[in-house]
Amino acid sequence: MPTLTRRALLAGSALAVISAPAGPSVAAAPPAGKEAPGIYRYRIGTFELTALYDGIWYRPITEKFIHNAPFAEVETALADAFMPADKLATPFTTLIVNTGKKLVLIDTGTGGQIAPSAGVLRANLVAAGIDPRAIDLIVISHFHPDHINGIKDKDNDLVFPNAEIMVPGAEWKFWMDDANLNAAPTDLKLTFRNQRRIFSDIARNVTRFEPGAEVAPGIATLAAPGHTPGHTVFAIHSGDQSLMVLGDTAQHPAVFARHPDWQAAFDIDGDAAVATRKKLFDRAAADRMLVTGYHFPFPACGHLVKTAGGYEHVAVEWQPNL
Repeated sequence: MPTLTRRALLAGSALAVISAPAGPSVAAAPPAGKEAPGIYRYRIGTFELTALYDGIWYRPITEKFIHNAPFAEVETALADAFMPADKLATPFTTLIVNTGKKLVLIDTGTGGQIAPSAGVLRANLVAAGIDPRAIDLIVISHFHPDHINGIKDKDNDLVFPNAEIMVPGAEWKFWMDDANLNAAPTDLKLTFRNQRRIFSDIARNVTRFEPGAEVAPGIATLAAPGHTPGHTVFAIHSGDQSLMVLGDTAQHPAVFARHPDWQAAFDIDGDAAVATRKKLFDRAAADRMLVTGYHFPFPACGHLVKTAGGYEHVAVEWQPNL
């Protein structure tokens, strides 16, 4: 059998081009210049879930970002995840749960108030055919701005005017306490003041829940302290299927799932954050549960596999049918 060499292959290709009959020219299509909507739907039992992308923030970091690891190791982890050495890719994905009786929004996105590359939630709601006025219930995992700022727009008007709002009681107690505000470092004072901007004038319409409570039938709450004092995870059950909504138990999994012992500067109690992360990740891996993380790459859902040193996130395959 004759051997097909690279030279012969290239020569044959050139001959085919020269000998091809002339035909009508085809103009190149102009670039679209914009991304397609960030929407992904899937089912948990009879519940229909809609993941809605709100954009991404390339968070600048320094050697102070991880308290208990040399920055060289952090840089290596970022490089292994194909990120710049001085920025953490931080996507934002909210979740709408259609229980058949209620539309429940878990966390509300950045409201376009965090980074210019984030704030597309409302556009993706429109693309998904969901009217913000149709949201019945908003449940909040914790009070960091990228989770609550979407409650209001930049003019402080409610984005979801008909929604009941439910928040963790421990979060409300910590962040709305004036003594904690006064004792906070300067940078953290900005976060305290942001919570007051969001909640002060609607406080009478905000319901506080305790860990273990159901915020809606099939949506239970689990205490997940460390990142913040009242940080909460949601367990969604329908039929024989379950989903754990991890919130900020870990930020980008390529960094914090692979290195579960790392304590980040944004965790108020680093030891508790690590303990919570390992406990919930062990449970999800052992039970082979589907999980979704607020800062996981879109559509932010998949499974966790335990490894010798940590965990790997295995993303779901995109399904054309629910």
